[in-house]
Amino acid sequence: MSGSSRFPGADTAGLGRGPLTRRLPVLLQAPPEPTEAPPFEAGAGVTPGRFLLRVIFSVKRVTVPGMLLAVVWQVGESAVPVVMGVAIDRALATGNTGQLVLWLGVLVALYAVLTVAAKMANRLTSYAVQLLQHRLRSTLSTAVLHPVGGADRAPDGGVVSVMTSDVARLANAVILVILPVSRIAAIGFIAVSLLATHWLLGLVVLLGAPAAVWLMGVLSERLSQDTRAYQELLASTVGRATDLVAGYRVVKGIRAEAEATRRYRQASQETLVGAQRNAGLLGRFLAGSGAVSGTFVAAVMGLAGWFAVDGRLSIGELIAAVGLTQALLPQIQSIASASIPNLAGARAASARVIDVLRGNGGGSPGQDDTTGAEVAPLPVLEVSAPTATIRVDPGELVGVRADDRTAARIARALLDPRAGGEVEARLDGIAARELTAEEYRSRVTVAPHRTTLFSGTIRDNLTVGAGAPELIDAAVRAAACDDFAAELDLPVGEDGNRLSGGQRQRIALARALASDAPVLVLHDPTTAVDPVTEHAIAVRLRGARAGRSTLLIASSPVLLGRCDRVVDLSVVDLSEDAPLHGRTVG
Repeated sequence: MSGSSRFPGADTAGLGRGPLTRRLPVLLQAPPEPTEAPPFEAGAGVTPGRFLLRVIFSVKRVTVPGMLLAVVWQVGESAVPVVMGVAIDRALATGNTGQLVLWLGVLVALYAVLTVAAKMANRLTSYAVQLLQHRLRSTLSTAVLHPVGGADRAPDGGVVSVMTSDVARLANAVILVILPVSRIAAIGFIAVSLLATHWLLGLVVLLGAPAAVWLMGVLSERLSQDTRAYQELLASTVGRATDLVAGYRVVKGIRAEAEATRRYRQASQETLVGAQRNAGLLGRFLAGSGAVSGTFVAAVMGLAGWFAVDGRLSIGELIAAVGLTQALLPQIQSIASASIPNLAGARAASARVIDVLRGNGGGSPGQDDTTGAEVAPLPVLEVSAPTATIRVDPGELVGVRADDRTAARIARALLDPRAGGEVEARLDGIAARELTAEEYRSRVTVAPHRTTLFSGTIRDNLTVGAGAPELIDAAVRAAACDDFAAELDLPVGEDGNRLSGGQRQRIALARALASDAPVLVLHDPTTAVDPVTEHAIAVRLRGARAGRSTLLIASSPVLLGRCDRVVDLSVVDLSEDAPLHGRTVG
């Protein structure tokens, strides 16, 4: 039985609201689907400071209303002692009940307005931070997964730190155009109010507050520089830990646990030293800035007390002056303890985000030195080594029998033709490394042996780069996925952990077939599949790739038996630098 039938009038929206609030409208609800997030540009002329400004001013539709509401909130709080001072002078000192009721009403209304403004300003601030985090992570994901120039090197584990810690620091910088601006407005209101109370008090605040903030900015310079150094250490350690976990089986296999542990411990100790140094600098900055702000506020309060004793301020004016001075202290301290460190961390994070964007977006050296020749939509693929050449004519299904290391060398050369080495790929006689990455990727798709699935459903994994919907259905059948993929909206789990090894491999094969690539390279696509299923895949593969070219690198006789030709490279020296030898089989 559902909750709504058991409890009449229950909150069907699932927001956890009570009976008094569940009928009220809910504002600023998150959309059902993520909003479009155009990527941030980080060209060669963009400095970390400019990139930071570009980020924090990119959501003005949220930050401007948030800033105005925050100004109402902070100025309203600063106005409370002014209203109390006026109430004392006009009501309590004269005994006028009407004036007392009037000013109490003004005080209640002021509290109501500033409370609503505070809640709305905080909500808009959180919304702006979340929008920026989403857009920054989308930008970084695009740069890492689809780099300009098509660089195929895998990102290191440091990207994890950038996408979490640095993105959070950079997105939090949007607070700098909301709360610090409102606090500066409150400081201005306090200065004007003190100026109206006594000109000297107002003048001291007008001149002293900017000087105090500037001095605290000077004190923060070393903290800002060290923060970036610490964040780089932290990112390096996180990256090392991520890479260690990802390659744990390899480390275990070569019995390098002790060396890996030693290196991680060394990096962790360096990061710990950096964290302690950064915390010490932060502590010294907070102590210094606290001394500056405390001395300034004490001087203003002492001056106000002297004027009251001297008779130049009334009781109400003294209370207002003391209250305004007390309101001045948290404004300055907040700028010192929150806004300036926030700016320091955001500047460091901005530089690191730019480094990742440029590092993954710069492409490979020489990518602009391309030939002017054109490659046919369905080109001839040639994979050549010193003593062997594998040729795939348009529409052919060519098999390659090779040992594991040789097969990996061929697949690696086809996956990244700019990587160098003895194996070279050519399209229509043009070296693949001389083509732009876009030209090469539009003709050749490589499905590596290692199976990688994305969290989501089977359909989500099959539609990555897929063409028409009918291609997906044909690919599912050709990869023999019909027995478990009748329902494409079934979740596969993280990295496909809800599927067996054979099922994951077949989904990866179906994804490759659904791409309808002019030239498709398959590397051992059925090693985890049972013989019956492998035979079904072998029978259906030719039909699925009709009119397209396919290079099948495999050791399976069943798959190779369905090929037009088989190039045998199984007799080969296994050393890394050894040349490839081969012969064509029937």
